[in-house]
Amino acid sequence: MNGLLDDAARRLYLEILARGGRLMFREAMAQAPDATLRLIDLGLLVHFESDESLTAVNPRSVSDRLGNELRDRAVRKLIDSQQTAARLGDLVRAYDAAPRRLDRNPAVERVDDRRRIRQRIMQIEAEMREETLAAQPGGARPVAAMGQGLERSLGFLARGVELRTIYQPGALADPPTVNYAATVAAAGERLRVLDEPFRKMLIFDRKVAIISAAPDDNSAVFVEDPIVIAALVGLFERDWARAGRVDWYALSGRPRESGVPAELTELLKAGLTQRAIASRLGLSERTVAGHIARLREFYDAETLFQLGWQLRGASGRPTAPAE
Repeated sequence: MNGLLDDAARRLYLEILARGGRLMFREAMAQAPDATLRLIDLGLLVHFESDESLTAVNPRSVSDRLGNELRDRAVRKLIDSQQTAARLGDLVRAYDAAPRRLDRNPAVERVDDRRRIRQRIMQIEAEMREETLAAQPGGARPVAAMGQGLERSLGFLARGVELRTIYQPGALADPPTVNYAATVAAAGERLRVLDEPFRKMLIFDRKVAIISAAPDDNSAVFVEDPIVIAALVGLFERDWARAGRVDWYALSGRPRESGVPAELTELLKAGLTQRAIASRLGLSERTVAGHIARLREFYDAETLFQLGWQLRGASGRPTAPAE
């Protein structure tokens, strides 16, 4: 960890902040290739393959993630993990002081540029910790976006973030979308289908909402007002309750398995808490939370109580729940 960032990497990150938080990949590689790759590897820069650009990410989120990974790996890394925030302190201060943040409206802001929208979403996702609610109207998901979307979703689920998504029926007729849904469902994401019109929307940690303001997604409204957020969450929960459950595994032709260690399932059946299971198995609580999310999706359980009840009633190898 002493070599977390060298001077070249720090200078490059600060330069990108000074230029608005965005730089073309080829320009950064020409200037400092090793520093560029190191910043991408750490997560301080996000590389967009579609237009070959780089976007700066809040170093606070990188500090938290690295700290958690180090604590999970071994006790000998504990001291270094506790010092991660201090090592990135100068970058945090530079990020907060960057001029591009001064014109932000903390309540509602409309953004009419696809690149800026994507940049803001990536920054919000990097700081997300608990939950994402997504309403995705239309049918098939864009194939070009599914690759990066899958990687990000699996990463969130591995960190214990809860993901819930609503599709429209057209998604059921598109094999790539069905295959994508089956993959993320196996990892713990919960997806339903609603045969009604609704607007495209994302809600992160019930703190920030993003609403599409144009059919081509070139305009979006970012909302941080708590009252408006609460109303949007209420709309999502209403639609979620009306939406239908789908056996994505069957649609994709895959065998249906939970993918959760048997010993963890047995401890849940015995009534142990998430924290107790993590301690017993030597896992992080986020890892256990991710496994529990997968089981809830597998058994179609809305609550942990329902999951425990269904686990205790299950015999032999689980099968797909009846609708």
